[in-house]
Amino acid sequence: MIHKTALISSKADLGTDVEVGPYSIIGDDVKIGSNTKIGPHVVIEGPTSIGESCHFFQFCSIGAQPQDMKYQDEPTELIVGNNCVFRECVTLNRGTTGGGGRTILGNNIFLMAYSHVAHDCRIEDHVIMANSASLAGHIHIEKHAIVGGLVGIHQFVHIGEYAMIGGLTAVSKDVVPYVLVAGNKAKVHGLNLIGLKRHGIPVESINELKTAYKMFFRSGLTVQKAIEEVEHADFASPEVSHFLNFIKSSERGVIRE
Repeated sequence: MIHKTALISSKADLGTDVEVGPYSIIGDDVKIGSNTKIGPHVVIEGPTSIGESCHFFQFCSIGAQPQDMKYQDEPTELIVGNNCVFRECVTLNRGTTGGGGRTILGNNIFLMAYSHVAHDCRIEDHVIMANSASLAGHIHIEKHAIVGGLVGIHQFVHIGEYAMIGGLTAVSKDVVPYVLVAGNKAKVHGLNLIGLKRHGIPVESINELKTAYKMFFRSGLTVQKAIEEVEHADFASPEVSHFLNFIKSSERGVIRE
């Protein structure tokens, strides 16, 4: 299971049935869960914790120092959950002390070739990033979001759950949950209705989201007035509640139509 050319630190902790391919390097303070597969020419630096049943394809760089000029070799870390797939040349950086010291990825995440996750990002479960999508530092992506190929996302941006960002999009503000976003610079292009239906969001919730969406994005009101209109409508679905709370808590402002 461990190729003879692989270099594994005596300070690394590998679970049962971990595979390590040719010429891969596992450094100090790396913990890898059971049944994880490390392909050839992968470098994993610590402190890094990886869950079970993950798969790292060739030439991934995992847990390297953050690309932050303020970083002074502090003991920050990278945490990866279970059942994640990282295709060729994916890069994941550790956190910084200014961002809480941790870059955190959840479970069932799929990062395609050449995608990049910078320091202090937090990615929730079931997120997909397509080829060459890049996250700057301190980005939070909620569950089931999809980031298209060659997308660039500005630092500190918050991406809502079930949102879908089209390829070649430049994102500099927060993306509201459940919407489709595309363009340079990004604009909202409606609800992600296909994604919502595929994930079993109730019809009643989708209908309320449609109404809330029109009130916020197409009423011609200011952001604050639109928030008040949605609040006064007294929607029942938790999805609309999350939609509204996301907008109210946004620090960068949200992308609009």
